[in-house]
Amino acid sequence: MNHPENDKAYKGLTVNEGVENLPSVNPYATFHRKKRQLSVDEYFEGIRRGDISILGQAVTLVESNLPADQLIAQQVIERCLPFAGGAIRLGITGVPGAGKSTFIEALGTELCHQGKHIAVLAIDPSSERSKGSILGDKTRMNELSTQANAFIRPSPSAGSLGGVARKTRETIVLCEAAGFDTILVETVGVGQSETAAHSMVDYFLLLQVTGTGDELQGIKRGIMEMADGIAINKCDGNNMERARAARVSYRNALALFPPSESGWKPDALCCSAVEHTGIAEVWKNVEDYVAFTRQNGYFERHRTEQAKYWMYETINAALLNGFYQNEHMELRIQQAEQQVLNNEISSFIAANQLLTEYKNGREN
Repeated sequence: MNHPENDKAYKGLTVNEGVENLPSVNPYATFHRKKRQLSVDEYFEGIRRGDISILGQAVTLVESNLPADQLIAQQVIERCLPFAGGAIRLGITGVPGAGKSTFIEALGTELCHQGKHIAVLAIDPSSERSKGSILGDKTRMNELSTQANAFIRPSPSAGSLGGVARKTRETIVLCEAAGFDTILVETVGVGQSETAAHSMVDYFLLLQVTGTGDELQGIKRGIMEMADGIAINKCDGNNMERARAARVSYRNALALFPPSESGWKPDALCCSAVEHTGIAEVWKNVEDYVAFTRQNGYFERHRTEQAKYWMYETINAALLNGFYQNEHMELRIQQAEQQVLNNEISSFIAANQLLTEYKNGREN
C-alpha cells in the first residue's frame, strides 16, 4: 500500500509498510495426535524388556475403570503373571509426618547404589469431595527419581481400604515382570486399617516418629501386631535420645504380643532418613526376615494366602460394581434413597429390598 506521507514533499516523515494479515492458526505449532492404543503383545513385550514408558502406560490401563481398558489390562496381567513373584515386596506405613516419602527415598537410593532395581508405588490420598489427588510423591523423591534403575508411580487411593490403591496388587505383577527385584509400597497411613497393604507385601514396616507429644499414641495393638518391624525415624539432632528411649518402649511392647504365625520376632530400630543413618540396618532386618520365612516355608504360604484373599476381594468388587452399574437398579436406588430421606422406610428395609430385586433380576 502506498502512503502519501512518504512523498518527498513531506520532509522528515515516513510510514513503514505494514505486514500482511497473519493466519489465525500458529504455523509453528505442532499438533500431537492421540497415541495409538498398544496391543496386548506390545504391552507384554515392552514390559518384559523393561521399557518404563510402556510400563507406565500399562499401569494407567490397570487403573482405568473403562471396561475396554480393563479387558486389555487383564490380558496383559495374565501374560505377565508367570514372570512375576521374584521381588521382595515391602509395605511401609506410618502416621502423616513420620517421613515415609523421605525414608523411601533414602532406602530406595541406597538399594539402587547396591545395583537393585526399585519400584516405588506411592499411594496418595484421594479427596472425598473432588475425588482428586495431588500425586506429589515423585516430586518429593528428587534423588531417587534420577536413578536409572528406579521406577516411581504415584497412584490415587480412590477410597480404598487402608489407603492402598485398588489396583496396586496388579501393578506389582507388572513391575516384577518388568524386572524390578524390590517393590516398595507406601500407604497413606491415616490410622485406618492397613489390612489391604499387609495382604500384598512380604514385609510390613511400621514407621514411627517420636518427640511430637504422647509417645503411647504410637503403640497401637492392631497395627503393631501386623508389623514385621518398626523403624523410628528422625533419630537425629536433639531428637536422638528420645528416639532411643522410644525404641526401648516399642521393644518392650512387642515382647508382650503373642508369637506371630511366621515365627519371626519383630524388632524396633532407629534411623534418620535425612542423615541416611540406620537405613542399612533396617534393610538388613528385611533381608533377615525374608531368609527366615523362606527357610521355615512361611514365605510361600503367606503369598498363597494373599492370592486367595485377593480372589475374594476381586469377587466382592465385581459384585459391587455390577450392582451399582445396573441400569434398572440405578433408578430404584434413587427411589429407595428418597423413601429413606422421607422416613417412609428404614435404611435396612430399603437395602434388603434393593438387594432382593437385584438378585431376582439376575436370576431371571
